[in-house]
Amino acid sequence: MSKIADLYIRVSTDEQAEKGFSQRNQEEMLRKYCGINQIQIRNVIYEDHSAKTFNRPQWKKFLDEIKKNKNKISLVLFMKWDRFSRNAGDAYQMINVLRKLGIEPQAIEQPLDLSVPENKMMLAFYLAAPEVENDRRALNTFQGLRRGKKEGRHMGMAPYGYANKVTEDGKKYIAIVPEKAVKVIWVFEQIAKNIFSTESIYQMSKEKGFAISKNNLWLIIRNPLYCGKIVVPKYRDEEEKWVNGQHEPIISEGLFYRVQDVLDSKARTYRPKIKTIENFPLRGFFLCPKCGQKLTGSKCKGRNKYYYYYHCDKVCKWRVNSEIANKVFKDHLNKFKPLKEVKKLYTAVLLEGYREHTGVIAGEKKKSLEQIAVYEKKLSVARNLLVTEKIDAEDYNLMKIEYNAVISKLEKDIGNVEDDRVSIEHLTTTGLENLLKLGEAFDGGTLADSREIIGLIFPENFTFSENKIRTARVNEMVNCIYLVNNRLRVKKNGTKDDIFLLSRVVTSTGFKPVTS
Repeated sequence: MSKIADLYIRVSTDEQAEKGFSQRNQEEMLRKYCGINQIQIRNVIYEDHSAKTFNRPQWKKFLDEIKKNKNKISLVLFMKWDRFSRNAGDAYQMINVLRKLGIEPQAIEQPLDLSVPENKMMLAFYLAAPEVENDRRALNTFQGLRRGKKEGRHMGMAPYGYANKVTEDGKKYIAIVPEKAVKVIWVFEQIAKNIFSTESIYQMSKEKGFAISKNNLWLIIRNPLYCGKIVVPKYRDEEEKWVNGQHEPIISEGLFYRVQDVLDSKARTYRPKIKTIENFPLRGFFLCPKCGQKLTGSKCKGRNKYYYYYHCDKVCKWRVNSEIANKVFKDHLNKFKPLKEVKKLYTAVLLEGYREHTGVIAGEKKKSLEQIAVYEKKLSVARNLLVTEKIDAEDYNLMKIEYNAVISKLEKDIGNVEDDRVSIEHLTTTGLENLLKLGEAFDGGTLADSREIIGLIFPENFTFSENKIRTARVNEMVNCIYLVNNRLRVKKNGTKDDIFLLSRVVTSTGFKPVTS
């Protein structure tokens, strides 16, 4: 009685076709073997899948079929053992499964009689060789990718805002896609302002056509690639580090680190995760004067129109008409408008503060760079001590981790420092003009503008009592403007008396508003 066999033909890459492993070549050799040895062929199974596991579509179908129809075949033939499997452990288990079903697996170019115990040593070699080859290929690929990252190259698909490109000489790189980069910049800037929650910014970004998932947005705002850095992950005794990328950054390092501070709650104030409508710009900032809970907002239908109210959901059920509350808030904002008569005073004070501030910045940068040089020198000395065996590897690794942590922190501090000297006079003039229109900007601006004004002026939530806004704290710079205005308004004979002495009221931290 002649034997019956199924032929198993597997390829996984185009390279195997070049090595003589094409499906046509395998089938021709297997059919020739069956003809010579008088083996009847039942089915030919074609597989286009990796042999790392037996989780292969056609093999699973074959296994189900032989379990349902036992004793139909006695052999499953393939060219070499690496066509069968590239994982020795899985291969032994599958051989046992097949033999229990009365089927003998056999490689025609590496034939083995598995009933002979000594042949199991050869089987181990045949199965281990392709697994070792796979592991070596994987390790070479990993090391190549790691080397590329150390050189500052992004490996793989370009993230949102970039596109994969190839130079004329075949080198791959990523380039900025302007229309997408604008959306990325907008998201980072909104988070850095710390006006809306990340959830609210995600919803607004979708309305602007930023078509990505919430998870992908989180990956974007945490990815230092956007500020020109490439992350080299930790591997063995090498610590994780960031290197300068070869690609063009979309945002500055300073903006990236400010966003990280907000996300890490280092500079975060609570912002509501609610969808605020135009009639309720104070929602999320406004506290109930009776119980201290945040007020929500809703509308009630009257005889001819809808009426909008801020109200408390708790037991007290306190409420106030939104038009009245918004008007009272606008009037309260107008108290912080600078007087037009002293616009020049504010300009002089701000420019003076800017000069002092930028002088401090230059000093901070220089000091940080000097400290980085000191720690890099210490790291170099420690490396020399290790080479000369004056310290052991464990001590060196501890010093390396400590020094690299300090260097990373100093580099981050440098990135956080801003030294923008461009058009300061124009910025100062524009800023003062906006302050002079503070109430109108709140009343006539967009919802986002109105809420940004609230967040900048009131770092803490406020309440409403006796038709007045009550708040625990106001932005320090805005409070200085309020004090200056009060001093000037009590002068009935004008502002002639030593007006420039009023600059002493302004905070000593420079022109930048203090919010914490």
